[in-house]
Amino acid sequence: MPQFILAIDQGTTSTRAMLFDANGHIVGMCQKELQLYYPNNGWVEQNPEDIWADTQFVCRGVLQQHSVAPADIACIGITNQRETTIVWDRKTGEAVTNAIVWQDRRTADMCKELKDKGHEATVTAKTGLLLDPYFSGTKLRWILDNVKGARMKAEHGDLAFGTVDCFLLWRLTGGKSHATDITNASRTMLFNIIEQKWDDELLALLQIPKKLLPEVRDNASDFGTATADFIGAPVPVTGMAGDQQAALFGQACFHPGMVKSTYGTGCFALMNIGGEFKPSHNKMLTTVAYRLKGEIHYAIEGAIFVAGAAIQWLRDGLGIIKSAADTEKIAQSVNDNGGVYMVPAFTGLGAPYWEPHARAAVTGLTRGATSAHLVRAGLEAQGYQTADLMQAMADDAGYPMSEIRVDGGMVKNGWVCQFIADITSTPVLRPVVTETTALGAAYLAGLQAGLFKSLDDISAKWQCEQRFSPQMPSSEREQLYDGWKAAVKQVLA
Repeated sequence: MPQFILAIDQGTTSTRAMLFDANGHIVGMCQKELQLYYPNNGWVEQNPEDIWADTQFVCRGVLQQHSVAPADIACIGITNQRETTIVWDRKTGEAVTNAIVWQDRRTADMCKELKDKGHEATVTAKTGLLLDPYFSGTKLRWILDNVKGARMKAEHGDLAFGTVDCFLLWRLTGGKSHATDITNASRTMLFNIIEQKWDDELLALLQIPKKLLPEVRDNASDFGTATADFIGAPVPVTGMAGDQQAALFGQACFHPGMVKSTYGTGCFALMNIGGEFKPSHNKMLTTVAYRLKGEIHYAIEGAIFVAGAAIQWLRDGLGIIKSAADTEKIAQSVNDNGGVYMVPAFTGLGAPYWEPHARAAVTGLTRGATSAHLVRAGLEAQGYQTADLMQAMADDAGYPMSEIRVDGGMVKNGWVCQFIADITSTPVLRPVVTETTALGAAYLAGLQAGLFKSLDDISAKWQCEQRFSPQMPSSEREQLYDGWKAAVKQVLA
């Protein structure tokens, strides 16, 4: 019997392939960095051919590195950077232009115009989202309006739209499957998450022809079969979820009130709120957590656009650190932040502020400030941003928050985990497997393929590697958080 699951984790800055065994243990990983392009101020793009080439490279690479035969792969799970928008030709499979990345802000004016005309309430009531350039709908509209011949081709049914998962599935199956899963669909601003279907009113609002759209399926489903030329044998694709929902699944947050927070390029916190749609009253998003066998679970989500990307900037933009791994020691080398705060609004501010035109700032600098204070401020920002989200989430959901399950590259830094616990006054749990995004995709694929019996089976596999309990006195916490709020106020002004 084939005993391995191949998880494709296509992220913003890299593409990874991970092999898991039937117990959810990591067997191996292969990773390749992905280039981002910035053709104009606030624009962020990727080459879809690079995404596809890198996916093939890492999947073949992980099998070769660990001497796993293609016939030993039971199934494939896909997880992906959400909202990133690709439109391609149905005949040739070639994209009509570069992928527009979720961070891209080129449609900020379009969103403002729609907002000024009073459309945001309708969008939120149907999708749980806000009118923001972050989501796919306005990016898709931009492509149709600005790429020569795209709108006419779209109306004739010659083009296909998809988020990265959908594009990869099309390529994997040799163009046989044009489908997405419900979590990725829920981030397009075109999908009604209460009625669970593409919404005609929203399509009309954004002037999107329905012929472009993929079929929407459960997260564990028979999506199609990857052709033999992909890794050397045909393999069924049986699991799919957007990266943040995949992480929620990988963290086994299956009960209402359970929270996971992922610290990658951005930071995204999701709280499972169960089977009932609840609109946010605190500028958070209501989104689909997952759907299995037609049964839906919703989540409240807080999206922060810049987390690890702030540390990348300290490394690549300023050159004050050699690697992200150095930041823990550097933060510990100073007694406090010296009054220095970094508001990392490099691509605008996400939840709970939603200000696409905001720009990053460092406040509180004095002659006594050093590069170590700046590094510490970059790390502390992740704690403050998380505290903003947790307060809003708790108010929205009405559930007490007993713990935060964390994952992503940044949580290898124990100092950051402790600071998040301190500033949110909530225990932080770091799991044994921190690659929970890929793990979630593997669990979904394995569930459909019969390698895992149930959600209880998956819950039993989750293990805590370290628990960080709050230790900071409340007076110190309040003082630090007040300083953060003052810094944000300056940025918003």
